[in-house]
Amino acid sequence: MSRAAWLAGTLAALAAGGAGYGAGRMGGPDPVPLFARAWAGFAAGPAAAPEAATGPVVYYQDPDGKPVYSLSPMMTEDGRLFRAVQASEDVRFDRPTAEDVSGQAGPGEGAGPKNPGRTVRYYRNPMGLSDTSPVPKKDSMGMDYIPVYDGDDSDPSTVTVSPGRIQRTGVRSAVVERRVVSRPVRVPGTVALDERRVTVVATRADAYVDHVEDVTTGDRVRQGQPLVSVYAPEINAAAAQLIANPGFDGARRRIRNLNVSEAVIAEMERTRTVPRAITWAAPRDGLVLERRAVEGMKAAAGDTLFRIADLSRIWVLADVPEHDLAGVKVGQAATVRVPGRSLTGRVEVIYPQVNRETRATRIRIELPNPDGLLLPDMYADVEIATGATEPVVAVPEGAVLETGARQAVLIEAGEGRFAPRAVEIGQRGDGYVEIRAGLRAGERVVTAANFLIDAESNLKAALASLAAPPTDGEGGR
Repeated sequence: MSRAAWLAGTLAALAAGGAGYGAGRMGGPDPVPLFARAWAGFAAGPAAAPEAATGPVVYYQDPDGKPVYSLSPMMTEDGRLFRAVQASEDVRFDRPTAEDVSGQAGPGEGAGPKNPGRTVRYYRNPMGLSDTSPVPKKDSMGMDYIPVYDGDDSDPSTVTVSPGRIQRTGVRSAVVERRVVSRPVRVPGTVALDERRVTVVATRADAYVDHVEDVTTGDRVRQGQPLVSVYAPEINAAAAQLIANPGFDGARRRIRNLNVSEAVIAEMERTRTVPRAITWAAPRDGLVLERRAVEGMKAAAGDTLFRIADLSRIWVLADVPEHDLAGVKVGQAATVRVPGRSLTGRVEVIYPQVNRETRATRIRIELPNPDGLLLPDMYADVEIATGATEPVVAVPEGAVLETGARQAVLIEAGEGRFAPRAVEIGQRGDGYVEIRAGLRAGERVVTAANFLIDAESNLKAALASLAAPPTDGEGGR
């Protein structure tokens, strides 16, 4: 650079600085010493200049490197000019600092990128619009179009993000691991009787109730305990035939078919007498749910005299919503909570019908009830441990992008590169999602701000799907 050119540039900068300083400050220092310093510098000659900066001036910085900046030329308190920072010197976080800088010859004119060895394919709109240009240009807001080099978009779905931008946007990632994914299904339930443990006491012939023991609804009875004595002409006739024909199997079978107990038959055979009334006893241990027998009443064949239930084992019935039913399997562990205690059982039966009104399916859990604390129609909270019992490949729920027809995750490929990948998901639970296909343990997936990267990936793919960039010099499309 000639001394004349250097002097002209220095004087122009001083003049601009003086104008900016005068516009921005009142009562500044006398500019004469500034020109004296500039002349002294000219006399000494320019020092060995470092590598020349390129691009337009983007801002002005304090000459001592302090974090003081200005958009227009200005001076320090002691009369020194702020340093002009050009585009290639600016520290950028969203793009490479020196390779992608476009110098400008003037307003509205673009200069080629200072990136030797790489070929610019075209320039794309900085705001993400589907507008490209074969030459550098500005958009309507004065922003430079971004150069796209050969190899930058070989994979339209891959997005490269600088470390600074990753930090600003809050992008976080996690390692894909194998873990047990379980999601408890919590539903309300009610305690019910085990239908297999309910017994009805009734006669098989018309009878008259002669005597009822001091047993009523709610009492607990033991097997063989007397309940009611009845007089039945048909039973008495069969008993007389049995006594008159000892050892005759037909007579014994007839009285047994009338539901007379073996103990009563043996007593008649021993005493060789027909009792006036036959005693009916409790067929099992249990709770008297219903007493209909009244002394003096006539009971037709089959009428219920007593209803007794064994409460040593009990059912808990729960209605599982239709959308949770796929995870519920027979044999799964279930926790039943009733006032004052918690019991553990397992799913025994899934009823094969969905309730049309509630869109839920009933399941049955069997529980031991040795102390009889569980009573019919008691309310219970049911928790079913659904999901896999073995570790599976899983990712945090925030890593899965729902696209409607499919699911995808963003893979961290290293060096700020991210790529979407379709996956097949399974069970959800405890904040994780099972991945049945598409991922393997050890890979890294984006768990936060992934929608921003996905949006940029979709934009990049859309731009790549457009027609080839124009080759004429007219500009955008």
